[in-house]
Amino acid sequence: MSLNVESTPLTAVLAPPPLRLIDDTGHAVAESESGGFRLPAVDTLLGLYRQMVIARRFDVQVTALTRQGRLATYPSALGQEACEIAAVAALSPQDWLFPTYRDSIALLTRGVEPKDILAAFRGDWHSGYDYQQHRIAPQATPLATQALHAVGLATAAKLKRDDTVALTLLGDGATSEGDAHEAFNFAAVWQAPVVFVVQNNQFAISVPLDKQMACRTIADKAIGYGMPGYYVDGNDVAAMYAVISAAMHRARSGGGPTLIEGLTYRIEAHTNSDDPTRYRKTADVDLWRSRDPIERLEKYLVAQGALSTEARADIAAVAEQLAATTRDCMTDQAVVDPLELFEHVYSTPRTALAEQRAFLAAELDGDASASAALSGPNTEESTR
Repeated sequence: MSLNVESTPLTAVLAPPPLRLIDDTGHAVAESESGGFRLPAVDTLLGLYRQMVIARRFDVQVTALTRQGRLATYPSALGQEACEIAAVAALSPQDWLFPTYRDSIALLTRGVEPKDILAAFRGDWHSGYDYQQHRIAPQATPLATQALHAVGLATAAKLKRDDTVALTLLGDGATSEGDAHEAFNFAAVWQAPVVFVVQNNQFAISVPLDKQMACRTIADKAIGYGMPGYYVDGNDVAAMYAVISAAMHRARSGGGPTLIEGLTYRIEAHTNSDDPTRYRKTADVDLWRSRDPIERLEKYLVAQGALSTEARADIAAVAEQLAATTRDCMTDQAVVDPLELFEHVYSTPRTALAEQRAFLAAELDGDASASAALSGPNTEESTR
């Protein structure tokens, strides 16, 4: 019996307009178009603006350091600030953040020092910050694995009756992974207090979204798992903050998980090793530059009389100081002990690992002895 089944070719289904509270021109949308969400207070928006400006200056500085060869690699989040800053701003101190490799500005906004964020990108440590102190899991390079970890922590918090919500950031490409499906499914079945924020920057490295899925939006998938889904303008920090805050409150109140898709765009390359001109058009990049999340909010705040020229200058000065601090910390050469490789593998030492450590220690001692022998006790004699 043949297994070939004739099927009707798929017809592209256009996505609906994303939910927004401030439009591209910096004006508040009508209440009838807000999806029931209220525009955050001006003071809150001013704080979000400040954080986005500082985060972008950090991102631009780190990209420059990478091009100078002072970092091995760096995935920029330029253009995606609204998604990440809104997500962190919606967290309470006891909540946990589960980031991807692209979410360095989220870590910065959560309070991690630049040198600790960049430790992994220059090869010093897998992760240079204290997870418990910041309540941030390691930045995940494997796609979507952190989503399962978030569900696990959130479920544990629910069982312990902790007032903790886990928020995990994902890219659109990560939602094509099996780990994402498992995380969404288990979160809904267990009603875990977790919020999934998908930054749909429209490319999984070089693969566009329409080559990954045939549905209208990623948020549409939420109904299949049995949880709410929201399709939001990811360059509107006001909308992102309002929707994520509501989802966090819902999770904390026992309402279970929420899937939020922020439609945005990755302005820079995937990483410094990528050539985006091979798979996307310059005209598209220019179009999304005109939808800049910082400029949009700036227009709104200026119109409201909440952002003066002096205030903008003050924020810019803080951002420049952070950039200088970031440059300075990259001039310090890290002191790396190879034996640290063995310190965080098992809670109880294993015999085989101890033997490997001893072998490496002996080899390092031998190299040190050899160096001493070559240099000799008398420098003047050795240079004749």
